Amino acid sequence: MRDHPHGEQGAADAPHSEVWHGRASNRVQWLLACSGAACLALGIELAVSSAWTSGIAALAMSVVGCIAAGLLVLFGTLAFVHVAVKVDKECLEVRCGHMGVPRRRIPLSHITGAEFAPRVTPRQWGGWGYRWRPDQGTAVVVRRGEGLVLRLGDGHTFTITVDNAEAAVRVIRGRLRAASTGRNR
Repeated sequence: MRDHPHGEQGAADAPHSEVWHGRASNRVQWLLACSGAACLALGIELAVSSAWTSGIAALAMSVVGCIAAGLLVLFGTLAFVHVAVKVDKECLEVRCGHMGVPRRRIPLSHITGAEFAPRVTPRQWGGWGYRWRPDQGTAVVVRRGEGLVLRLGDGHTFTITVDNAEAAVRVIRGRLRAASTGRNR
């Protein structure tokens, strides 16, 4: 994401900038990614340095298991090392990880409200990552701390852990007010 904000982010007296950006990151995820890389390396080491003379089936399952587990852990954790949130005039976009996947784009016309959550924890949602719980809605949780809770037009909620979530709430509420006064004219 190369969009740059035009005003100071989150300043209460600043005029609405064209684009608001927020991020959150989690350094602990790097430890998990390293363990995935180690598991992957173990699988490759087994495949390359083993004699393959006794127990081919067991060795093949070990190699495939280590490589599969390593890739799953490595890419699964790298996808949620950080989250980037962008709010522009038309939508809110959430991008996870370095590749920006998974990504969710929510038009502002589908948002009915925004609230600040002072404490969102992975425990509330069953862990880190892109989460869904029938009683709570959907969330992108990359760390413990403040977050943004969106109420959507379909009755669901979408929670995002992001730094400076209060500023995001102000920007979204301002855009929703501006859109509603524009429709009422």
